[in-house]
Amino acid sequence: MKTKRAVRIANCSGFYGDRMQAALDMVEGGPIDFLTGDYLAELTMLILWKSRLKDPRAGYARTFLTQMEQVLGTCMDRGIKVVSNAGGLNPSGLANDIRQLAARLGLNPNVAYISGDDIAPEIPSLLEAGYDLENLDTKISLKNSNIQALTANAYLGGWGIVEALKNNADVVITGRVTDASLVVGPAAYWHGWERTDFNELAGAVVAGHIIECGPQATGGNYPFIAEITDRRYPGFPIAEVASDGTAVITKHPNTGGLVSVGTVTAQLLYEIAEPQYLNPDVIAHFDTIDLKEIGTNQVAVSGTKGSAPTQDLKVAINYLGGFRNTMTMVLTGLDIQDKAQWAQDELFGILGGKERFESVDIQLIRYDQMDAPSNELAIAHLRITIKDSDPGKVGRAFSGAIVELALGGYPGFHATSIPTSESAYGIYWPTLIPASLVSHEVVLSDGSRLPIPHTNQQDGTISHKAQKPTKSEPKISKVISSKTHSIPLGRLFGARSGDKGGNANVGLWARNDLAYEWLLENLGIDTFKDLLTEAKDLEVRRFELPNLRAINFVVVGLLGEGVASSSRLDPQAKGLGEYIRSRHLGIPEQLIPIEFIPK
Repeated sequence: MKTKRAVRIANCSGFYGDRMQAALDMVEGGPIDFLTGDYLAELTMLILWKSRLKDPRAGYARTFLTQMEQVLGTCMDRGIKVVSNAGGLNPSGLANDIRQLAARLGLNPNVAYISGDDIAPEIPSLLEAGYDLENLDTKISLKNSNIQALTANAYLGGWGIVEALKNNADVVITGRVTDASLVVGPAAYWHGWERTDFNELAGAVVAGHIIECGPQATGGNYPFIAEITDRRYPGFPIAEVASDGTAVITKHPNTGGLVSVGTVTAQLLYEIAEPQYLNPDVIAHFDTIDLKEIGTNQVAVSGTKGSAPTQDLKVAINYLGGFRNTMTMVLTGLDIQDKAQWAQDELFGILGGKERFESVDIQLIRYDQMDAPSNELAIAHLRITIKDSDPGKVGRAFSGAIVELALGGYPGFHATSIPTSESAYGIYWPTLIPASLVSHEVVLSDGSRLPIPHTNQQDGTISHKAQKPTKSEPKISKVISSKTHSIPLGRLFGARSGDKGGNANVGLWARNDLAYEWLLENLGIDTFKDLLTEAKDLEVRRFELPNLRAINFVVVGLLGEGVASSSRLDPQAKGLGEYIRSRHLGIPEQLIPIEFIPK
């Protein structure tokens, strides 16, 4: 049988709120077979839940409808299929609204949607039946936590998408599938893969992970900024997935940004933990990926090994943690520490003491310089976050008390904002559930429902050895011996960081073998903790990916209970990698580009 050509899968969204014009750009910019869009994150599910409280018909990414109004007619004319997780908490509602939109446009697309991921109504009965739903990070049982889930969504795989496409769907709307499933489904359908084609499926998972965050794979957030010579907004990525699971990552001609081994490596390291990357349909082993530049803005991705999935599905639960408020006071000039202490003592004297609140987080953030040449360079921020289950404590009672310091507090008092009200915050609870308990279904345009079974682990064997986190420190190398200079790590090494619930990851990579050898042998867990002092008392896991010349560090609990509840200035750890790159280490002179060797 003749092998089918590679399928061209184009992404038009990396998050809810991403570039509105991207769908139109991807459809009009050149030939594609599928248009995909990723709109969901753990925090997004909570945002959609809040929107549905106000309007029961809401709960999906409304911006997707606007994008479809721009491109649906062209997609149907050209045979471009659309697959998106914009359905969020209400995929059926979005599917219905797309049909109504299409009717207004004089179109009649076949619209299917995926259901079964929303298991929030089943949580009480699951706990009664004896399922602990243990938190993957804290190991605490949900049964013993006395909390009520606001959202609970199982991460589904790509086979429901495949079935929808087999039934001639033009548009497939999903709720919470894994981000990579938006590529796995179209690729498996296009090439007619079987459930046991694990290497091919793993290749599609990798391609999906690369393009899921849109322009982060095409120069966005890229640390070696001098390499991005075209500073226009980056073109969104395209994955050309071949029948053997290999892929070429590219973008449309005459678009900004860059596709290179570096930009693809950066995205591969984003929001991962161990190299065995679990998906519902396959385990993709990231330590087998091979990258090669094969042309301008073309990177070949090959070699990925896959093995059978586990019999569990990950579930993202969000529950109401309470209410919070944050106010920031500005401290200027001399005696910053004394002013900060004065402000705290006076504020909590007014409020009746810190012990009245369930949580108090105080951060003194020093931007100030001695003898500063401008007013702005002489300031520091005192940032105070209060949390409590009683909204009355943390609303205007708190922010108003800060304003009372205006004329009776430390000299130079002012705040960065007017008094604010409290806001509800959610807590993220990751857990596992047997896949057999989830009713994964495709709902076709005629209302008929097709059940989608989970892949049986006995359908394949684990053929690739799973890597465990490093427990010991690396040995000191004798290979590189020369004069060293204390310079920022980022002059040699790239980094990409992100969040997974309460954990943060930092992936660092080298651009040549010698630099990677030095990185491997000199950046262990203890040294990493010296660079990131906030991780001193936290668990840090270290994983090596020699094929990418990379090391991935996972900092457990750095983000507390997840982005929605974190009081960090950078609650999603977006800048953490750049911070690590700014830290200095003694690096052998023979590794340092001449322009960075101190004179």
